Amino acid sequence: MAISRIAIGTPGEASHPDAIRAAFAEFFSMLIFVFAGEGSGMAYSKLTDNGSATPSGLIAASLSHAFALFVAVSVGANISGGHVNPAVTFGAFLGGNITLLRAILYWIAQLLGSVVACVLLKFATGGLETTAFSLSSGVSIWNALVFEIVMTFGLVYTVYATTVDPKKGNVGIVAPIAIGLIVGANILAGGAFDGASMNPAVSFGPAVVSWSWNHHWVYWAGPMIGAAIAALVYDNMFIGDGAHEPLPHHDF
Repeated sequence: MAISRIAIGTPGEASHPDAIRAAFAEFFSMLIFVFAGEGSGMAYSKLTDNGSATPSGLIAASLSHAFALFVAVSVGANISGGHVNPAVTFGAFLGGNITLLRAILYWIAQLLGSVVACVLLKFATGGLETTAFSLSSGVSIWNALVFEIVMTFGLVYTVYATTVDPKKGNVGIVAPIAIGLIVGANILAGGAFDGASMNPAVSFGPAVVSWSWNHHWVYWAGPMIGAAIAALVYDNMFIGDGAHEPLPHHDF
């Protein structure tokens, strides 16, 4: 069981140079991702004079997030693993692939990266609103919760298959592309319903800067539940105890 491999970490891990570097990598990767993703939405609003959402706008959002995440994962992969998502970090923790203390460092860095990106966007655009995630008309919180669970399941399942699985082989080379593509595809599927976050940090930054918290809990609960299911399913069904690569000794 993956749960048996959960590691808390040592007290000194939070100040270990490798952990600090990894946290900074997550911060900058998240800043890159949110600045491009949220910025594309703000650019669309400016070009359409705050017009209503259109299919072309949804496609633009899908492409901008897919491209930005591909880059953000790629530039952080060799330092932090390129999580760029608290839900991915949570899934990695449940599978015993990262300690709790390092996961907390990642979460702090990811949330700060998102907030800083939104602050920079607001300043650079002359005060344009960084729109928080919200539910579309006719979509209930339970509809949105299911969307977030299923979409994040697909994302974290993809992460496990392409980066965590020790049997991944050459598939690991295309991991950033696969991760970016599944996010882009999920935005096409769920973007018109709840914005398709799949990432608590991506929702957190705009919510802080715009100070809009309506139904915000959905964008935490859904991704975390989806990530947990994906991690436990993939780890227990396809990796198993015999094939699992243990954490480096200094992570315990």
